[in-house]
This record gives sequence, structure tokens and C-alpha cells, in this order.
Amino acid sequence: MLKKIIYSAIVLIILFFSFLFLSQGRVYAPDELIYGATFSKKQAENLNLNWQEAYLAMLDDLKIKNLRLPAYWNEIEAEKDKYNYNDLDWQIKEASQRGVNIIVAVGGRLPRWPECHWPEWAEKTNKEMRENEILEYIEYTIKKYKNIKEISAWQIENEPFLSHFGDCPKTDKKFLDKEIFLTRSLDSRPVIVTDSGELSLWVGAAKRADIFGTTMYKDTYSSHLKSYIHYPISPAFFKIKKNITSLFAQPKKWIVIELQAEPWCKIPFQNASPEERDRTMNLKKLKNMLEFARQTGFREFYLWGVEWWYWEKTTNNNPLLWEEIKLLINKT
Repeated sequence: MLKKIIYSAIVLIILFFSFLFLSQGRVYAPDELIYGATFSKKQAENLNLNWQEAYLAMLDDLKIKNLRLPAYWNEIEAEKDKYNYNDLDWQIKEASQRGVNIIVAVGGRLPRWPECHWPEWAEKTNKEMRENEILEYIEYTIKKYKNIKEISAWQIENEPFLSHFGDCPKTDKKFLDKEIFLTRSLDSRPVIVTDSGELSLWVGAAKRADIFGTTMYKDTYSSHLKSYIHYPISPAFFKIKKNITSLFAQPKKWIVIELQAEPWCKIPFQNASPEERDRTMNLKKLKNMLEFARQTGFREFYLWGVEWWYWEKTTNNNPLLWEEIKLLINKT
């Protein structure tokens, strides 16, 4: 009996110190943090915004200095072998003129619903042909922009291991590796691979990445559960997950590529009531989310929702979110 008690005590001590080890990590002071944003022309248009005005307001009023831009395949190559980079050219030019650090995301699966942004003609081809076309578009895009010094990294696909989310087929890991190999053969800048913070294991993405990017959400609507959910996690969840992943993968940098700063409603939030939008995001929740994120020990965050803040400001005469982010950016 005594041996069992001693053995149990030893196990508990080991588990306790293991937890302390796994949850340890530096927490940065607010003025040490780096903030950026993802801008989606598609999302701005979905909100009936003048996307160029919204983009310039983000650069000149918010003064965002770190930016992720999706190079949507179905916008760039709407017709097979006919490339149109006019809108992305303009975005990159305007950001570069202001000294903004730019991440360009390429691939068939990129930020914003339905996740897979394929041209209509590509949807009618078989898997092998479509993958070859994706590689051609990636190569064309990287060669076109590789001499722009403000581009700091290339993101390959978006959350490729979260296959159950979005209107996309299951990820082919061998093809993902081909995309990454091609990118590294064309340019020496870091490759970013991203994964879900709450719903994925990270290892598959992190071991392929020079920079690993996680998402970070707390309040969402689950179409599977058909209800709103609040993830019952603490900042230690992300610390532990990062430390465990570090045992199997060693990316040079860890960032939060998508930090929730926008509502996630049962329907598109622009069609939801203010009360329903408040269930998953409002000014109070935004402040709480920013502090939660800081406590996870990450240092660099790309905020998700710049189009929403601008929509609230210009369409609903609600500048509070926009002004809060402007204050946040100016502090750091």
C-alpha cells in the first residue's frame, strides 16, 4: 500500500513538473509585440466596400506595417494561361511605397471562404492536371514578385491540414511538398505554412515551415454542432502545444497568422444583427482577445477582420473597433 502511495506521488510530481515545463515561455510586454493584418480584396467586395479605399485607409490611417496578401488563383488566372495581376500589382505597389513588410500567400487554398479559390476551368480538370496548373501559377507569381524587397515571405496554401473546413478536397501531402520545394528553388525567402490553433496538431505543418503560423480563435459558430461555441482554453493551451510541437519540428519562427478580430456568425456577419455579431466579437471581446493572445507567449500577430472594422466605421457609423486598432498599432 505504501509503495502504491509513493509511486502515485512520484507520478503526480512528474506530471506536475512536466506541465510546468510545457506551459513555460516568455510573455512579451505590450510594446514588444508586432501586429499586422490580412487584407482580402474579395472580402471587401463582399461587404460592398470600395476595396481600394479600404486598403488605403488601412495603410494610411491604421498605418499597418505588416501585411498578408492572398494571390487568389481564380482572380489571377480566370482564363487558362491568361494571367492578370493588375489588382495585386496595385496592392503590392502601394504597400511597398510605404515600407510595409508583405507576406504573399499562394496556392489553391487561401484565406477566406470557400478556402479553395480555383478558377472555374480548373474545377473541370482532373487532379493531376489541376496540380500542374497550380504549380505553374505559383512559379509565375513568385518569379514576378521575387525582386520586390518588401516581400518578406511566401505562404504556401492556407491551413492545408484542416481539410474538413472549407469547400476543398483532402490535402495531398506529396503535392504540398512539391509546392514548397518549387518555392524554395525559386527564391530564398522563408516559406510559411499555417495550421488551425484549435483543431489541428501542428506537427505536419510546422516540420515543413521556415515560419509556422497558427490561427487563434475563441468564439465561433460550429456548423457541425449547429451552435455557437466558446473554446474552453487558456493561453497555456498554446504554450503547451508549441512546446510539444517543438519536440518534432523546429521552424525558425512561430507567429499567429490569423488572430480573431471579426465575428463568426451562423450567416455572413453583414447579414446578421448587431446582437448576433456581438456573440463572437465586439470591442470588449477584441480587447480580451488581444490580451489572451499576448499571454500565449507569441510575439507577432496578424489580425483577422480589417475589412469588418472598416465596414463598421463607414457603413454603420461605428468607428470604435477601427480606432482601437489604430491605438494598438500606434503603441507598438
